[in-house]
Amino acid sequence: MTDSTTHLLFVDDEPALRSVTAERLAERGFEVAQADSGEQALELLEQFAFDVVVADLRMPGIDGMRVIEAARERYPGIVGIVITGYGTVKDAVDAIKRGAADFIAKPFQFDELMHVLRKALEQRRLTQENAYLRSQLEERYRFGGILGRSRPMQSLFQLLETVAASNSTVLIQGETGTGKEVVARAIHLNGPRRAQRFVALNCAAIPETLLEAELFGHVRGAFTGAVGSRQGRFEQAHKGTLFLDEVGTMSTGLQMKLLRALQEREFERVGDNQTIKVDVRVIGATNSDLAGMVRAGTFREDLYYRLNVISFELPPLRDRREDIPILVQHFLEKFATSGAVAAETDGRRQVSQLAMRQLMAYAWPGNVRQLENAIERAVALSVGRTLIDVTDLPHEMQSTQEQSAAPVTELPEQGLDLVGYLATIERDFITRSLDRTGGNRNKAAELLGLKRTTLVEKLKRMGSY
Repeated sequence: MTDSTTHLLFVDDEPALRSVTAERLAERGFEVAQADSGEQALELLEQFAFDVVVADLRMPGIDGMRVIEAARERYPGIVGIVITGYGTVKDAVDAIKRGAADFIAKPFQFDELMHVLRKALEQRRLTQENAYLRSQLEERYRFGGILGRSRPMQSLFQLLETVAASNSTVLIQGETGTGKEVVARAIHLNGPRRAQRFVALNCAAIPETLLEAELFGHVRGAFTGAVGSRQGRFEQAHKGTLFLDEVGTMSTGLQMKLLRALQEREFERVGDNQTIKVDVRVIGATNSDLAGMVRAGTFREDLYYRLNVISFELPPLRDRREDIPILVQHFLEKFATSGAVAAETDGRRQVSQLAMRQLMAYAWPGNVRQLENAIERAVALSVGRTLIDVTDLPHEMQSTQEQSAAPVTELPEQGLDLVGYLATIERDFITRSLDRTGGNRNKAAELLGLKRTTLVEKLKRMGSY
């Protein structure tokens, strides 16, 4: 059952004022508890989560400000209001800085108190509503550690929710830097094996002669340097998830051994004949065209189909440019929490609109990983400033020609905002014409085939006049 009553704790050492005010508040629908001291107020706060605490600032022992501070420490959502007969501007500012929602001086009219209460409660409601909407928005554009509001990413999130709930083998395809391991971890953490280990192995980073031992383990003396027995990644991932990145780089001989491990969920350590059984979910990833490799005879067809139970391809960043602003914000927040950078800017760093346009125009061959590195570099170079500009970006991004307004040769399957798209094209060409003419509007209008007055009107609408 939802309790819509507002519970208020009124703290004042003047009995007459306290009882009269509490009675009138009760008449207005508040559920009121009274305390005649700060000590009694703290006892009541330990027992009950009030919505509001109204406390006299000057009281013997624990004063009203300490009561409100203790209340907010215990209940961050509580509304604290200070009343005092010694009201000064300094008292008011100090009280609000220390967490009070508002300040009211004695003697006060009851209607004045009601106005302060209503305003503070409305402010709390708006704050909570905004926090909820913000969390819902973040949830809508996020799955695990993956961010994206573009249509390809929203479709991917829906698929991942289904895939994560199963124990099926998954094959993730995509270019380098698109976040294949991040997606694999998200699948694991949102699936039935989340309480168990997630073990990752980059097959391309291990020499071929050692990769088999990395996968299946080895016993002492199995090869030169094997001074003791060792578990492989399959054993380490027992009951959990094994992520095999760049699986297309395996030799055909090792592919056969991997196929058996996937089919039978059993294997032998290198140099041993004892069979080990495991319960592992396998997620493979590759930036290679495995289907093409199968046709070329460099990848086993039976292994391809064993890995390809559920498969999907991660879109490259250039195909989801609308995700770049939220990714940039995410990386800014990430790097703003590191060392002296955080203290310098207090987490207030932003990217200029011009720099953002350059980022959105760039082709991103390295995808999200390259964007993350670019933002980390920009944060490091902009120490002492809150605004990251084009000069803070890597050189290849500074010189990028803006492409966001280039004509579309094909209508996207998901459609587009024609009015907004055409406005972007118009804004882009007006900006370029002014840049080329050094801001001369007569010459810019000539380049665009417009009258000067028409160009001026367009600039007014753009807010550039």
